[in-house]
Formats: sequence, structure tokens, C-alpha cells
Amino acid sequence: MPAPLADRLAAVQEQVAAAARSAGRDPADVTTVVVTKFQPLALIEELHALGVRDFGESRHPEARDKAAALPDATWHFIGQLQTNKARQVARYADVVHSVDRPELVDALAGRELDVLLQVDLGVGEAGGRGGARPGAVPALAERVLEAEGLRLRGVMTVAPIEVPAATAFAALALVAERVRAVEPAATWVSAGMSGDFAEAVAAGATHLRIGSAITGPRPSA
Repeated sequence: MPAPLADRLAAVQEQVAAAARSAGRDPADVTTVVVTKFQPLALIEELHALGVRDFGESRHPEARDKAAALPDATWHFIGQLQTNKARQVARYADVVHSVDRPELVDALAGRELDVLLQVDLGVGEAGGRGGARPGAVPALAERVLEAEGLRLRGVMTVAPIEVPAATAFAALALVAERVRAVEPAATWVSAGMSGDFAEAVAAGATHLRIGSAITGPRPSA
């Protein structure tokens, strides 16, 4: 029988805190964004009652409807975002983690919004799991700084499956340094999911995106 939601949440919180302490970091400097894609609103409300305030979603309009039902939370849009959906997402999201091209910056501009630049650390020309290639990130950071309303907070990645997580997150830390050279206040590093968050914390992640380790399996369709 699966552990109750409160027990799973507490277990992950302790594991995150232990990873931070092992890295010589203050656990309070690491934010866990609970990924609730496909999960029912009742589960999100239960997490909210347990003290969770940061939720991650990757599908519009599912994310829109959940944000409308629970406005007393910080909503992180963490999925690939089509340019033609950008303005709709910007109406309810507090943070967009997946800014990866100039056209998306332009589409989001004009809204008060925290944004992170998604970095593609995949191997080869084809790249990996979405994002801008590392060499293109500083120019993209400059584009965000020029955009009305947008606040450049830092970088995000999804560790590619062909690269060890620790290696990927170390590479992301180097890209993050380059972004901070453009905007010193861009200190957020969004990295790490249920299977690799300890490696992300060790590499300096400030925001973890953890789903199933807390929520349990996604409901069947």
C-alpha cells in the first residue's frame, strides 16, 4: 500500500535537506516545486494544506484551471511552451522555466513574470530534451533584460538521458555563471527531478522539480 501523501512529502523534504547539508548548503536555500501534471485538484489542495506553495505544471489549459482554483500559490510553468500559447500562460503563471528562444521572449514581454532560460545539454547537434544550446544562452539573457516586464531569474535544464546527471548539472552551473555575468541577480538554478535531485543540489540547484516521489504515480487516463 502506498505511503500517505504527507509521509511522502516529509520523506522528500528530509532527503532534500540532507542533500543540502551534505553539500554545505542551507536547506532553506532550496525550493521544491511539486510537479502536479495530470494530478487531480484534490491532491493539490491536500498538498497546499500540508504547506506546499510552489506547484509545477506543463500543460495549458490544465495549468490555467488549477491556478484559477488555487490562486494562493506560486505556479511554475515548466513545460515546452508554444509561442502562440505564451500570452495565455503568462496570465496565470508566476514563473516560466522554459524560455528557450527570442520569439518566446517577445511573446511573453509586457507581463510581470519571472523567467528562466532552459538550457539544452544534450549531446550532438540534435540536442536533448529542449532548450537553447549553451552558446546561445547569454544572448538570450540579454534579450530577456530588454523585454518589458520580464525578470530574468536564472537557468533551467532537464538532464539528458545520455549524460550522467552530475555531469549535466555541473555543465549547467557553468552556463549559470555566464548568465550571472549578464545579470548578477539571475541566481536561480532549476534542475533535478525525482530521480536525480540529490545530484542537482550538490551542483548548486536552487529549485527542484519533483513529481512522483511526492505525488505518487500519475492517474491512469
